Amino acid sequence: MLDLTYETPKPKVIQGATGDWELVIGLEVHAQVASNAKLFSGASTEFGAEPNAQVAFVDAAMPGMLPVINEGCIALAVKTGLGLKAQINLTSAFDRKNYFYPDLPQGYQISQLYHPIVGEGEVLVDMEPGVARLVRIERIHLEQDAGKSIHDMDPNMSFVDLNRTGVALMEIVSRPDIRGPEEAAAYVVKLRQILRYLGTCDGNMQNGNLRADVNVSVCRPGDYEKYQASQDFSHLGTRCEIKNMNSMRFIQQAIDFEAKRQIALLEDGKTVDQETRLYDPDKGETRSMRSKEEAHDYRYFPCPDLLPLEIEQGWVDDIAATLPELPDAKKARFVADYGMTEYDAGVLTAELDSAVFFENVAQGRDGKLAANWVINELFGRLNKDDHPIDASPISAGQLGQIIDLLSDDTISGKIAKDVFEIAYTTGRDPAEIVETEGMKQVTDTGAIEAAVDQVMADNPDQVAKAKENPKLAGWFVGQVMKATGGKANPKAVNQLIAKKLGR
Repeated sequence: MLDLTYETPKPKVIQGATGDWELVIGLEVHAQVASNAKLFSGASTEFGAEPNAQVAFVDAAMPGMLPVINEGCIALAVKTGLGLKAQINLTSAFDRKNYFYPDLPQGYQISQLYHPIVGEGEVLVDMEPGVARLVRIERIHLEQDAGKSIHDMDPNMSFVDLNRTGVALMEIVSRPDIRGPEEAAAYVVKLRQILRYLGTCDGNMQNGNLRADVNVSVCRPGDYEKYQASQDFSHLGTRCEIKNMNSMRFIQQAIDFEAKRQIALLEDGKTVDQETRLYDPDKGETRSMRSKEEAHDYRYFPCPDLLPLEIEQGWVDDIAATLPELPDAKKARFVADYGMTEYDAGVLTAELDSAVFFENVAQGRDGKLAANWVINELFGRLNKDDHPIDASPISAGQLGQIIDLLSDDTISGKIAKDVFEIAYTTGRDPAEIVETEGMKQVTDTGAIEAAVDQVMADNPDQVAKAKENPKLAGWFVGQVMKATGGKANPKAVNQLIAKKLGR
């Protein structure tokens, strides 16, 4: 694998009335486990069902109903931990987190406070080529989701949908290592990418399958380094938590507003209250939701209905053996094997489907050329049409054919783009298009020379100017290509023009 050395980005600095301030950010990302059944019941997790159609007795907290652990959810949590280079705890346990809410039928949430299933790990967050932030993962614990309260169906009543109740969530808790709004969004993007590569969460933020609680505080320059040296959180300032963020853009906007709000308070001689806040995207501001609870406020205690969870190292090893090539490794391999830039490799590996499509195109071909066609032509057109890669009207095999026809001089670069357009819109075979539409490149030097001679004979003044200024030779190339309908071999055209101009 290619060894890439990264520079750590500088922290975001906000200039206040009394001096500079720096941001300190930690995230708690709630990722829905990609399981067909819930964490403690066999009820379906499929999105979009009729309200309360996917609720087992245990989800609804019916008397006498006991939870049974879904082994598949445990395996996916372990797989996630391995993908984040984290410690897998062979012994973990579930706890009850007690609080009242209308969409929480049990009156408590089964979670893991004291003994999580996954310990410390890390995520490398790419900011730009050669610049990345290493964010430490503190823990990953499993917990059950709550239901959903609906307040906009009736002016006088609220409704509750329990379909999400009991769905398995992985709460991925980072250290306060993130130093700016852009880094926070990039961290969520990278984490989502890894989860999708692993197949442990689909990362669909619109459906609520991935959402983040963002902890924000501000400190003076140098204070963060004091925290790193002592692990004393008092150097980082009082943090506020912004709940349930499901948009990269809103995450950045909320952090920016919240940081400036805290700075204004501190510079006015006031204090920042530790609290939970919500972000209002319409007003572009955060507002207080409730005072920040501590662990003791939830009266955590070991769940009496579930024994401690014990897993064997051999089982973990078996899961580790199934791990796919992850984004960082794939990106490094693309740079090394295909000779492309780190930026292009990042674009191609952003989604697993895109990386697979590219490798199918590049198989046995020039990797850099294949990357240019996939990124510039295909992705450009798919973005314009708002199509995902798995709905591409042109297949990897068809795009590979176009590159082959271009590489063996059957068609020119200009004609290749015309062939791409026809294949994209009609689904026709590129080789058949070239043959039936008469699009083969003219390689007969005699025919090309005749076209060159004709253009020069028609433009004697331009010939004289080009002999004095060789840079004007490109004008003749364009005229010859136009005269031949773009079919002349550009290399042959350039050589003949250079020869006739005495260069």
